[in-house]
Amino acid sequence: MGSVKLDLSSRIYPEPIDHFDMLPDSILLLIFNKIGDVKALGRCCVVSRRFHSLVPQVENIVVRVDCVISDDDSSSSGNSAASSASAADKSRHPVSSLFRLFFSGLFKPIQTLTQLITPSPRRPIVSNSEDFDYDMDQNSVTHHSPTQVLKNFDEIKLLRIELPSGELGIDEGILLKWKADFGSTLDNCVILGASSVIQTANTNECSSVCNVDSNGSESDNGSIPESFYTNGGLKLRVVWTISSLIAASARHYLLQPIIAEHKTLESLVLTDSDGQGVLSMNKEQLEELRVKPLSASSASKRTLVPALSMRLWYAAHLELPNGTVLKGATLVAIRPSEQPKKEVLGSEASWVASAFEEPFGTAARMLVKRRTYCLEMNSF
Repeated sequence: MGSVKLDLSSRIYPEPIDHFDMLPDSILLLIFNKIGDVKALGRCCVVSRRFHSLVPQVENIVVRVDCVISDDDSSSSGNSAASSASAADKSRHPVSSLFRLFFSGLFKPIQTLTQLITPSPRRPIVSNSEDFDYDMDQNSVTHHSPTQVLKNFDEIKLLRIELPSGELGIDEGILLKWKADFGSTLDNCVILGASSVIQTANTNECSSVCNVDSNGSESDNGSIPESFYTNGGLKLRVVWTISSLIAASARHYLLQPIIAEHKTLESLVLTDSDGQGVLSMNKEQLEELRVKPLSASSASKRTLVPALSMRLWYAAHLELPNGTVLKGATLVAIRPSEQPKKEVLGSEASWVASAFEEPFGTAARMLVKRRTYCLEMNSF
């Protein structure tokens, strides 16, 4: 009789079923890979033992860096006044500061990620709310590099690291974007710049402002005016080019510990929230760096930039189909001089234009149709 009552009660009050637990590990890993963000994954670690065991297997990781500080600041991080002064100095001289930078600013969920994924035998795997406090004090920040955080992941294939801002301090209204591909050294780099960007309401207004023909090109067929050499225009473009190459080579130098530790990496992108610069490495380039170590610059913590062959295109006014006008538009395509000439000159439009998202990809395609200027630069 007692068993009958027990059976009836179980039918009336059935035990709750956790349908999430019924999902196979492969589905959970698919969800975690869609999440990607390393901080969110750190929080997932404390949900359950199962999550805790699956998170280190995630293949697609995104690390968003909250702040970047210099080695000098790290020894005196308690002094807020000094930190503020240093931040102001770095904003004025971003490229020179980059040589001393490392990543930092990952808050408590990431501070405890090491302990969560590799816990002590005497510590329970699932932490309680006191061990994992989301309402932490905003002033309590411990600096952790992406290298430290990522060492807890075993099977990373796709890695994206996003800096809080670009390194190059440029005046408001100026356009400067670059994209660089690296192996053990620079493979190629594309730089797009403009002295100003004008957004117009319609193409008629744009044509009158820019004095261009219906094809968006000038009557000078892309020739650089004499004033470009005398009014500082060329000097400014040289500064843009060198600064972009320094920023790219410094980023590449900082990535080498991550690349060495994670043998499963197939794609690595280091970008910034401003969209100023993108460094990318594919599977073959990553393997090349592991086999052939990079050559470091003796003057600073960055990869040595080889001797370069450059192609430059210029337009005093460039009207894009969406009505955007680039004044003083300049495109520079860069490859090492040691590469065969036919490779440097071949299919430039495709790899140069694909470096940028729209509408700047269109700007690059329009610029490469204009007159080409060839330059050479020594290694530095």
